Amino acid sequence: MLDPVPYQIRQSEAFLEDVLAGLAQSKKTLPSRWLYDDRGSELFELITALDEYYLTRTETAILNACGQEIADFCGERATVLEYGAGAGIKTEILITALRAPRLYVPIDIAGEFLDQTVTRFRRRFPNLLTKSIVADFTATFELPGWIPSGHRVAFFPGSTIGNLNAAEVADFLQRMRRHVGADGRAVIGVDMKKDLRILIPAYDDAAGVTALFNLNLLKRANRELGANFDLDSFRHSARWNDAESAIEMHLVSRIAQTVTVAGRKFNFDAGETIHTESSRKYDMAGFATMAGQNGWQVGRRWTDDKGLFCVLGLE
Repeated sequence: MLDPVPYQIRQSEAFLEDVLAGLAQSKKTLPSRWLYDDRGSELFELITALDEYYLTRTETAILNACGQEIADFCGERATVLEYGAGAGIKTEILITALRAPRLYVPIDIAGEFLDQTVTRFRRRFPNLLTKSIVADFTATFELPGWIPSGHRVAFFPGSTIGNLNAAEVADFLQRMRRHVGADGRAVIGVDMKKDLRILIPAYDDAAGVTALFNLNLLKRANRELGANFDLDSFRHSARWNDAESAIEMHLVSRIAQTVTVAGRKFNFDAGETIHTESSRKYDMAGFATMAGQNGWQVGRRWTDDKGLFCVLGLE
């Protein structure tokens, strides 16, 4: 496992670097991975239970209904590597369906939250070896030597792949291929293109939980970087970018204001935004082409009756 002290130092430095670089752009932006500190991860788990957030509900139903077929695709004695594991709720469905899995390796950037996941899995599956890796799955990292080679299965549920741009998807798919090896497989959740009357509320719920999740990024910058964001001076916004086929989350400045981060000042006009996340939506042909360009082919496809969401088996 990575030594936690230098890792946390590296994370703090990377966070500061991303914030300073992102706010200096003409169109301000912050990478979505920084949304998921421990509090952000907790809020996201609340989001997944909301009525508007069809993604988790639909994917969970697919995993439950098709668990045996997915287990057949993964095979016996699999080592499961889960990228961006979070609470690992859907992973419990997969692990239950698998035949004699030998190891579960959750990988996540939020170390304390990940510890809770590991503790729960060890209680839930006492015969399954569970060991975590604290790492940013969007960046290059090497797997430790204690993970057995051969018969590795990557698990990447929740349509998180939609948060990555084209270059990041290519890097991630290639990295995942290296991690599992030439004979490895992957099970990935992919959100499909659909009516905006379904999409927009999923990212801008009536209870305002997604707004809290988005604004938590500014709270994190205040706490960890000594920034002075006034959270009441920003609001959450979700919008559709047709050119990118993506729902975008933004933090909109309510007023003209100046924010200081690490001694640097950043001016905001009223209505100016910080782009914090994109969630791209796919069609099958487009995703299959992208996978094929990066070392994978779509071997199996499981979906719901309405075609809202797909779980794909890549080989």
